[in-house]
Amino acid sequence: MNIKTPAFIIDEAQLVANLTKLADIRKQSGCKVLYAMKALPCSRVLEIAKPFVDGFAVSSLFEAQLAQEILGESGEIHLTTPALIAEELYELTTLCSHINFNSLTHYEHYSPIVRTQTSMGLRVNPKLSFLKDDRFNPCRRYSKLGVDIDTLWKSNCLESQQISGLHFHTVFSATDFTPLIQTIEKLRHYFGTRLEKLHWLNFGGGYLFHSISDCQPFIDLVIQLRRELNVAIYIEIGKGVVGNTAKMVASVIDIFESDGKTIAILDTSINHNPEVFEYQRSPEILEHDVKGTNSVILAGGTCLAGDVFGEYQFKHPLQLGDKITFNNVGAYTLVKANRFNGHNFPTIYLQHENGELKLLKSHTYNDYQQQWQ
Repeated sequence: MNIKTPAFIIDEAQLVANLTKLADIRKQSGCKVLYAMKALPCSRVLEIAKPFVDGFAVSSLFEAQLAQEILGESGEIHLTTPALIAEELYELTTLCSHINFNSLTHYEHYSPIVRTQTSMGLRVNPKLSFLKDDRFNPCRRYSKLGVDIDTLWKSNCLESQQISGLHFHTVFSATDFTPLIQTIEKLRHYFGTRLEKLHWLNFGGGYLFHSISDCQPFIDLVIQLRRELNVAIYIEIGKGVVGNTAKMVASVIDIFESDGKTIAILDTSINHNPEVFEYQRSPEILEHDVKGTNSVILAGGTCLAGDVFGEYQFKHPLQLGDKITFNNVGAYTLVKANRFNGHNFPTIYLQHENGELKLLKSHTYNDYQQQWQ
């Protein structure tokens, strides 16, 4: 198949490999696995993930609606968001098996109207920072995410029969379980036997299970907590499921010199991968060769001056029509993409395990027009 660039290509084999590893960890530890839809809510990804997980973690009404369409009656839907909207709450309680309140204010206001069959929890901020960059740090100072652990300790919420569990999330792209172990130690130090009144603990996400060679510390921790506290353990994995399962392929559409450097314009832009601009990253390029002698600045095709991916080295001079491949862009790219300048979204393909490409979605002018009517 001749792909239409820019193309977002999902690798089914890698996706299944990641999910299989999580399923094995689930089997060994007894934990429950939720796919965090915010990373990539593509329906085909959800359908592939469905047999491997216990349900989906959602952050909005739209995500909950899509989760329910995919799962039907066969899985759990856990909602965690600081943006709980009163007008949406009734429908959310019909869709979600679990709702985690982000604040005591929301808990006090909304818990009386949540259906009794919906399991209610609180997101707690353990006040443990493991990240130097506060843009990613859920436990940063003045955090908006979760109930301060000291505030929760002083309250009697954990004694309430309404609260069935606690949710926390402290890391981003972690490749070992030290932060998780330290967080559990602090929670147990603070709340002691009060945790035994709960039915579940949700460890949140942020751990790249596919990049962690030794998951035994996690397995041992889950087994210990399930035995000593008699609670169910959940994990919510997004980037750890899809991060390394997709690539973006773009074409070179112009080449010229600027102040002595070669600029190559691509038919994609940072608006298809907004975190490049948000966090000033230089994304991984398959064709980049550190020993290459041809230095090129790769830039996107919009009128934004900062629409630049970075400077890369190539073995041979780039030519018009050459393909550039951005690796490991499965998480937080397509879901954040926009049509700035009226540039179209990438065409979406699924690469089957036999290498065959299947077109999942292409976008037309009608899609753009309807967005702005």
